[in-house]
Amino acid sequence: MPKAITAPDTARPMRERILDAAETLLRRHGPAKTTVSDVARALDMSHANIYRHFDSKAALQDAVAERWLDAVSAPLEGFVTKKGPAAKRLEGWVLALAKAKRRKILDDPELFEAYHAVAEAARDVVAHHLATLDRQVTTIIADGVAQGEFKVRNANQAARAVLSATLRFHHPYMVRASGGADTEADIKAVMKLVIAGLKAGVA
Repeated sequence: MPKAITAPDTARPMRERILDAAETLLRRHGPAKTTVSDVARALDMSHANIYRHFDSKAALQDAVAERWLDAVSAPLEGFVTKKGPAAKRLEGWVLALAKAKRRKILDDPELFEAYHAVAEAARDVVAHHLATLDRQVTTIIADGVAQGEFKVRNANQAARAVLSATLRFHHPYMVRASGGADTEADIKAVMKLVIAGLKAGVA
């Protein structure tokens, strides 16, 4: 028998309650079989109430994907804004990203499968997420340059190189394929080489 949907927390804003219900249904049924009417029924309301917040099923699913991705990128902002050596902050950022992606992909595979299907259609949402990650790394590297810690000429180009060099630790396909086999020591070994390059000014 299917597990009952947890009763919504009425203290939460309506938009968040809708997203909570949509996420639960996406995890259970997948995006193709989850409709606006299903979400409304789970919340014991009319579908017109859903349309007050999201003008279509696609908009609702995009919002679920956006929230899923924001839960990954938002905590990383602390590494961008905090003070201290850029190398340490950059390594911490990569470690935190890898941990977040591993947790999302391996600990909740049903939602990841639903997210992946939604994300395939929500290209603007995914592009925004990738741009956010790129901005965060660029900012950390630029700060390292300003402090005389890094010697690269183009911080954004260097950021793209860092993301490419660490891709296996945070790309969904690669994380899932590895089963989370990469350890913190593996990530630190790669970052040691990456940071040596940034300090030498190779990008």
